Parts: sequence; structure tokens; C-alpha cells
Amino acid sequence: MILYNVTVNVEPVIHDEFLNWLKNTHIPEVLQTGLFVKHSFLRLISDDPESIGTTYAVQYFLKDIKDFVNYTENYAPALQKKTKDKYGEKVVAFRTLLEVLD
Repeated sequence: MILYNVTVNVEPVIHDEFLNWLKNTHIPEVLQTGLFVKHSFLRLISDDPESIGTTYAVQYFLKDIKDFVNYTENYAPALQKKTKDKYGEKVVAFRTLLEVLD
């Protein structure tokens, strides 16, 4: 199994709107691709006094790397563009790909 982790930091000024959009629009759109077997939604607990905003992680699980390649080639660019167009630099995301070993 493959884990695609998207970590996002969101500025306080748009936090509530973004969180609502993420949970009710963006995550469902990602899942509607039919490529993911499950997902988790988490909030980073941080005591870093330099941290601005709130950080979340959305973990999407896929059966195999082929499904990830399909997602990145056919769906991710448009979905990421929607986020960028809507929130610009007020949301910063980074993505990691991991192999589940257990």
C-alpha cells in the first residue's frame, strides 16, 4: 500500500473558510477519482512559537504506485490549481509519498 501525504499550513485569516472547503469540497473531489482506498485527516500539534497558522495533514491511501501515477498525471494538476487559484500563498502545501510496510 502507498501513502500519499499532503501537509498544508493555512494562515489564520482564511482558516475557517479553508477548513470548510478542504473537508467538504477538496477531499471529496480527490476521493471521487476512485483511486484511493481510504484517507485520514489530522491536525499537527506544534509548540513552535515561530509557527504561523495551523497545519493539517491529509493522508490518502492507494493500492499501489500505478494508482499514484494515474492520480498525479490525470487529476492532481487540476486539483492543485484549484487550491492555488482560490487561496494563493495563504496556504502552503508539501507532499510526500511513502510505502506502508506493515
